[in-house]
Amino acid sequence: MKLFGNKTSAVEWLIAGLGNPGQKYEKTRHNMGFLAVDLLAEEKGVKLNKVKFKAAYNLMDFGGARCLVMKPQTYMNLSGEAVREAAQFYKIPADHVLVIYDDVSLPLGKLRVRPTGSAGGHNGVRNIIAHLGTQDFPRVKVGTGAPGEDGNMIDWVVGVPSQSERKVLLEACQRAVRAAECVIEQGCQKAMNSFN
Repeated sequence: MKLFGNKTSAVEWLIAGLGNPGQKYEKTRHNMGFLAVDLLAEEKGVKLNKVKFKAAYNLMDFGGARCLVMKPQTYMNLSGEAVREAAQFYKIPADHVLVIYDDVSLPLGKLRVRPTGSAGGHNGVRNIIAHLGTQDFPRVKVGTGAPGEDGNMIDWVVGVPSQSERKVLLEACQRAVRAAECVIEQGCQKAMNSFN
């Protein structure tokens, strides 16, 4: 148990995987965060089936810490509402809010761990920054690549990758889980050295 402010909180970390709810979006590039936290929960034998904080979530031990693992159900652009509610409820500071999400500026399957940074055009992250009032929270980005010059960015992110791309993205999301574990256990710098 760690002390935050004057209160003791059993939950030390919040891990938010970003995506859009509903079958329509399930297999899209924009749902890499959902896929990663689903893999994490599956590994732990836990279902993200509790509903609160505008999210599907559950509590689990991961990376040597007690974690709240969530999939915001607000749709991507309002992800910050869910993240803020849970972080406030459990008194989790921003530097213990770890966000996993897709990034079109990274090549397909590449990971990037960062301790802080701008939204980089990602509306879900922009909303989290707005709701937490800081951009100083760790994140694990999963590269989806970008559309060709004629491609439409919105169609791309909510598009379904090909079978071969999906295989690469699934492996990337498995690595994203390991990167998140490394952030929690050993800090962002170690995770950046190992996974970037």
